[in-house]
Amino acid sequence: MEQLAVLAGGRTQGSSAGKKAVKRLTKSSKIIKTIIAAIEGKKGEQIVLLDLRKINEAVADFFIICEAGNQPQIRAIADHVMDQVADRCAEKPYQQEGQKQMQWVLIDYVNVVVHVMTPELRRFYKLEEMWSDAVYTEIGDSK
Repeated sequence: MEQLAVLAGGRTQGSSAGKKAVKRLTKSSKIIKTIIAAIEGKKGEQIVLLDLRKINEAVADFFIICEAGNQPQIRAIADHVMDQVADRCAEKPYQQEGQKQMQWVLIDYVNVVVHVMTPELRRFYKLEEMWSDAVYTEIGDSK
């Protein structure tokens, strides 16, 4: 059961005999810094970090949401995020979605989920409103 909890968002804190404890992420965790830097490096806009750790129903600890104006930029951001996280954090995505249509690419690192979206889809789905109980942090000068 503990393995399922880890895949569902890493909600287990303690450790039982013979099992190591799952380390909780923070806003300053290396993977989060790496993802944000990768998005900024490819000129992602309107970057937001949603801290979902205090929401029991949340599927991850953090969402990182950004937008890009066109499909080539969405692809560039998504590819750069995956490359940088692999290089700097030795992590591969658990799952990826949306890389055929390039309108909304989701990169799932279990405890951190990255959303790269067109401005139109972001306005339509309103993830920030859907998770309005989360702690909301705008990143840099992503106006």
